[in-house]
Amino acid sequence: MTRSRQETLALRKQLIGSSCRLFFPEDPVKIVKAKNQYMYDEHGNEYLDCINNVAHVGHCHPEVVKAAHQQNLLLNTNSRYLHDNLVDYAQRLSKTLPEKLCMFYFLNSGSEANDLALRLARQYTKHEDVMVVEHAYHGHLTSLIDISPYKFRNLGGQKEWVHVAPLPDIYRGIYREDHTDPALAYANEVKTVIDQAHEKGRKFAAFFMESLPSVAGQIIPPFGYFQKVAEHIHKAGGVFVADEIQVGFGRVGKHFWAFQLQGEDFIPDIVTMGKPIGNGHPVACVATTKEIAEAFSSTGVEYFNTFGGNPVSCAIGITVLDIIEKERLQAHALQVGSFLMDLLNQQKAKHALIGDIRGAGLFIGVDLVQNQEKRSPATTEAEFIITRLKEEFIMLSTDGPGRNVLKFKPPLCFNARDARLVVEKLDQILSDLEKGNT
Repeated sequence: MTRSRQETLALRKQLIGSSCRLFFPEDPVKIVKAKNQYMYDEHGNEYLDCINNVAHVGHCHPEVVKAAHQQNLLLNTNSRYLHDNLVDYAQRLSKTLPEKLCMFYFLNSGSEANDLALRLARQYTKHEDVMVVEHAYHGHLTSLIDISPYKFRNLGGQKEWVHVAPLPDIYRGIYREDHTDPALAYANEVKTVIDQAHEKGRKFAAFFMESLPSVAGQIIPPFGYFQKVAEHIHKAGGVFVADEIQVGFGRVGKHFWAFQLQGEDFIPDIVTMGKPIGNGHPVACVATTKEIAEAFSSTGVEYFNTFGGNPVSCAIGITVLDIIEKERLQAHALQVGSFLMDLLNQQKAKHALIGDIRGAGLFIGVDLVQNQEKRSPATTEAEFIITRLKEEFIMLSTDGPGRNVLKFKPPLCFNARDARLVVEKLDQILSDLEKGNT
């Protein structure tokens, strides 16, 4: 049975909760197929996908599909039985991480991973409180909505055990690119929040942060910030959790993990992974130290996740790592990302609407502003641009508190030709906007 787009939309409105939103709600796209960095609608129109970081090595990669199928033919069960895939996968991941991050827990989603990280931190430190940065988003479970200002500001508000530090944004934040040492200044704000909490008798379990904040507007924290924050949170008795769910696995180009952009002397206590880890298959992971894992085990309470670490998920995870290596996707992300940044910076020099270009590898934000000096978010213009790009069969979306940052997080097979095409179309649309031809 083939339904029209309108019939599918009508059924969706009838059956699916309206809080589950669509891209382009006024004119949604019906996607029926995808391959590499391209998606196809029911009429066979090809869309260039600039936003699906979940399809990390490319949509429907044949080797991922094959690995899932072959393991499904043999066995798929829980991790209470011995199976080589589980330990092989943990071993492969361990080789990408600093030596002390040597204990692994497998789960099904980034939200599950961050929820477990919260439990690990609390058990290890025997403290309750958590610090996050403004506009942070760490997942959709109740425990994570509570530590996600991006969500709780619009819901039940801030819990007593949650503390919020300023976002280390050197373009729009309280300390900007002209500050002599923004990393130190932003880290001192964390110290201030800790001191204020201690005055109220609060004790910290963890500082949670995305290694590169995404929904906050594709933010690149100043170099050295994590080390200084880790020093403060450790002195306060807490641990540092690096949320790599959006940005890990070679996306940033120079390194396999985005936290490594801060320098070799920074090692988090817990790393959470999700989204790209399974290329669209629901897989997630938490990596931590032996000390933290042993403290978690000391309760005597088993940690069991029915589907976490099942043979099929692990086979897929291993294959994703193989593809990243074999197709040199980390180096590709660096090369194509640098090329895209150069093209975008040329547009910045040409169009006053572009206030800032920031990024690492294939994680890039284009901050659109109404006024270069005031840096006021160009929200309406950003929405107009992504709608126009969709008409040109290019999928791009916006993020940031002002919904004014064009975000690039494409599959890593996104290439230089794709970069040229997007920027060429963006140039045309920006020129039309400036001429009033909308």
